[in-house]
Amino acid sequence: MGVSRRKIGGVLLAATLAVGLTGGTANATGDGRNDLRQAMSSLTEAGIAGVQLRIHDEQGDWTGSAGVRELSGGRVATNGRFRVGSITKSFVSTVVLQLVREGKVVLDRPVADYLPQYGFDPRITVRMLLRHESGLFNYTGEGHPDGTVEPGIPLFGPDFVANRFRSYTPDELIAVSLSKPARFAPGTSWSYSNTNYIVAGQLIRKVTGTPWEFQVRRRVIEPLGLRGTVIPGNWAGLPDPHAHGYYTYRDGGPLTVVDATRVNPSWANSAGQIISTTRDLDTFVSALAGGRLLPPDLLAQMTASSQFAPYGLGLELLDAGPTCGGVHFGHTGGLHGFQSFMFTTPDRSTRIEMSLTSGNADLDDPAVAARVIEALNNVLLTAFCDSPPADRTLGVPLAA
Repeated sequence: MGVSRRKIGGVLLAATLAVGLTGGTANATGDGRNDLRQAMSSLTEAGIAGVQLRIHDEQGDWTGSAGVRELSGGRVATNGRFRVGSITKSFVSTVVLQLVREGKVVLDRPVADYLPQYGFDPRITVRMLLRHESGLFNYTGEGHPDGTVEPGIPLFGPDFVANRFRSYTPDELIAVSLSKPARFAPGTSWSYSNTNYIVAGQLIRKVTGTPWEFQVRRRVIEPLGLRGTVIPGNWAGLPDPHAHGYYTYRDGGPLTVVDATRVNPSWANSAGQIISTTRDLDTFVSALAGGRLLPPDLLAQMTASSQFAPYGLGLELLDAGPTCGGVHFGHTGGLHGFQSFMFTTPDRSTRIEMSLTSGNADLDDPAVAARVIEALNNVLLTAFCDSPPADRTLGVPLAA
């Protein structure tokens, strides 16, 4: 979950993913995987400060890391905690769909029926929320084709740094969205909006009488034994072990580098607040694909794409091509300093989870950005593909 999306090279990179010019040697558990070790090291040489990766495929299970834990050094733990950002949306959507199964929520019913206090357009349905088809303004900011950004809450430059420990309520975030015109008529287009999942969190609260955090813990985290997964609320910390993520910006002068590891994540709330590990994300996505969390009919709806974009109900859909495992589903996410990945094939035969931490380089430098994108694509190609495809760009969508 970032604050905007930027097309660089062949993939969408969250604007908050500032990278660090720090190399490192790949560390791994298990044997082999020299291709992945080399690809991960190349990613840190290109500009990422640290990376940890977990993969399950026909060769078995493997974890590895490269780069540095923080700019002063240290090894990146393969069991480290990190901010998963918009992967949170997959957890929240799973809970909403469980409530559909229980008859407490109807996907094609207007959201205004459940939450009349906000005055939502009565044409917006629950399904449109989960698919980003509502047209609601993104409270974290909206990018325009000319490269300008319509701001939301302060998430850029010195304004973000000054406000990074501020607490936000869901009502405040929704009010920011509703103060702006809708992007389009509900159900007529697609635009990624974190507002949709703040509303989904409020929907969970309304129909269950308890916060979304309680329901995610009770229905997903505890049954699956996700002991490394935390919903932090207003807590700014990150449990050990963890790598540090840094935020960089220019304000009319030299590049400023801020350690953004500690931040009040209430601004992300049910759209991107969760902290987890690659192991826990692998357990979650495997359980989801394996039918442990949802019955087949609702899982089929969750993985069915919007007609406007390759996005289901809280899941990004990636067609990697026939030599790269075909269609995968999962999610990506980013908060200042952190970028995360979680994907699986429908049969669970290939799964990948990865966390990147940023450092002290500036992605506005086209040369740095190009190197990072090429190296990131190479890691994903190496992980996904049996043989290199003709088009060496997967085009993985990084969530805003």
